[in-house]
Formats: sequence, C-alpha cells, structure tokens
Amino acid sequence: MSAPYAKLPAWADYGLIPLINLAVAFLVAGLVVMLVGENPIRAAVILVDGALGRGQNIAYTLYYATSFIFTGLAVAVAFHCSLFNIGGEGQAYVGGLGVALVCLAFDSILPWWIVFPLAVVGAALFGAAWAFIPAYFQAKRGSHIVITTIMFNFIAASLMVYLLVNVLKPAGAQAPQTRNFLEGGQLPKLNWMLEAMGFTIRSAPFNLSFLLALAAAFFVWVLIWRTRLGYEIRMRGYSPKAARYAGVSETKIIIITMLISGALAGMMALNPVMGDQNRLQIDFVTGAGFVGIAVALMGRSHPAGIVPAAILFGMLYQGGAELAFEMPNISRDMIVIIQGLVILFAGALEHMFRPSIQALFASLGSRSTGLEAQQGEGS
Repeated sequence: MSAPYAKLPAWADYGLIPLINLAVAFLVAGLVVMLVGENPIRAAVILVDGALGRGQNIAYTLYYATSFIFTGLAVAVAFHCSLFNIGGEGQAYVGGLGVALVCLAFDSILPWWIVFPLAVVGAALFGAAWAFIPAYFQAKRGSHIVITTIMFNFIAASLMVYLLVNVLKPAGAQAPQTRNFLEGGQLPKLNWMLEAMGFTIRSAPFNLSFLLALAAAFFVWVLIWRTRLGYEIRMRGYSPKAARYAGVSETKIIIITMLISGALAGMMALNPVMGDQNRLQIDFVTGAGFVGIAVALMGRSHPAGIVPAAILFGMLYQGGAELAFEMPNISRDMIVIIQGLVILFAGALEHMFRPSIQALFASLGSRSTGLEAQQGEGS
C-alpha cells in the first residue's frame, strides 16, 4: 500500500528487505522440514530442481507465474489507492465466464489471433463488472472493501456452479464444464521459446498469456507512475484528505481503481481457460486470487517486484509438487505451510526488520558524514 516510511535507498527498500524476509521464511520452513525428519538442504535442492532443473519444469513454473502476475498486479493497483481488494478470486472466476463466452461464440468461425483480443476484452470487462459493485458500496455507502470483495468471492463461486451445471454444460454431459473449445479458442504454446534455449519439453501449458502478463505489468507501471490518473490514485492512497483538498473525486477514483483492479484479475482466466484447459470448469482459479495478495506484498506493489515474486510462487507450486513426490514425509499440506510462511514474512511481518536496517543505514550515513568532516578540516 502506498504509505510513507523513513528513507532508504531504493535497492534496500525494494530488494534487500524482501530478500531478508524471504530468507527468514525459508529458514523457518527448514525447521519445519527438520521436525518431520527430513534434510532441509536436500529438500531445498529438490524444490529448486523441481522448479528450474528441466525445461518441462521451467515451463510449468512460468505457467503458474503467469496467473500470479495478473492477480498480483490487480491487488497492487488497489493497494496504491489504499484499497484492499481481496476479491481477485471471484473477479478471475467471473472473468473466465467472459473468456468462455467469447470462445464458445467464435472458436468455430474465427482464428485464435482474432478470438484472443476479444477474449482479453471479455475477461477484463467481466472482471471489472464484478469489482464494480463492491467499489460502488465503498465509494457511495462506506462499506468496507475487504468485507464486500471477500463475500463476492463466494457469490461468484455459487454463480459459476449454477451456470456450469444448468446453463453452459452440454446436453448429456456429466462434468460441470463447457464443451472443449475448438482450435480458434486455443492459445498457442510458448514452449518453443525454451526449446530454442536448448531445453527439452514434452508438453506443458506455458502459453501466450505470459507475454500478455508482462505487457500488463508494463501497463501498470506506466499507469501508476507516468499518468495523471496514477498520481491521483497514489495521492488518495497517501492521504484521502489531501486528495479531496486537491479536488480529486474520491468516489470516482475508488471506482476507477477497482475497475482496473478487477479487469486485471479477470484477465488471469485467459491463462488456464484459453491457454491450458480449453474449456471453462469449476475451480479453475485454484487460489491464484489469494496468492496475488502475497505476490503484491512481496513485490512492494511495484511491477518490477511483482514479476519475480510471481515466479517465486510459481517455483513453490511446481517445485512443491516435485518435493512432495520425492519426499513422502513432506505432504502437499506442508508445501502450503511453506507458502504460508513466505506470505507471513512478506506480508504481516513485512517491516519487522526495517527498524534495524534503518538504524544500520543511519549509522553508516553518520559515519561517512564524520569522515567527510574530518577530511574537510584536514584540508
């Protein structure tokens, strides 16, 4: 969230502190691994190798990271306006409906490169529409954005179950899902990029939406730090009173910010729905909306930090699956514990080490000032 703190060099604020938090999280995770009787060093090696050791693993890591980039950006945009959008899960869910409707309508008559931009618009519009109602309640009625967005997650889940069971499921089918999309509704894979680097990939869902996620990260950077709207968003985040005094419409800025946030969350659906499963089915989001909160916190709400943070969580997802297979004592639940520790130290305890680091930089600064004064007297 946009909030002023004591001055630190940018590399320390956006690089050193998150790295320290991450290191402490993995140290504590190592203790948990030791408690179940496994070697934490071997576990770390297996996790990293499972995420990055082979081309197939890298492709899966980047596939998971793609979803987390979208949801992390969605949370970050809201953070800058001092809004905690915890509804990315529901907005992505409904965004998937927008993707599916476009693909079902046009996959048989248009090529993918025309269906894709239409699906992007559909995902963004449906995600933004689902974020609009909580935004309106916050701006007009003072309802807390956290409460309304998290409740809308449950409403979205129920809505999607109803639609998939009663409306979108093909006649005679048993599974609550749409029909498979034809070729026009399927995104091309990007595995050739890794194969060009010498990696071997059998099959992986790494697809074109990864490039869209990087483009979205660039868009958010331009929006927040290079436009008047972004300045107004950050101003409202720093001080709502100052924003009102400067003539910024609080109602307008809250609604616009949440619409952008919801659109980014909705675009996450392109990755699994159009890029992997090629159909709309229940629970395709699989917690990516909540992981986006941790990604935004670890990335300090900046796209340059969100992208590597998303890749880190992609590594935890992919490497964690390998770790659970290689070390039966480490279950998938323990991988969730490790992820939770990262979220704890990157989020709730984000500034735990800041006072010590500030004191260190202050002492180094005063020492260098004293040396310059001595040199000036000597000359």
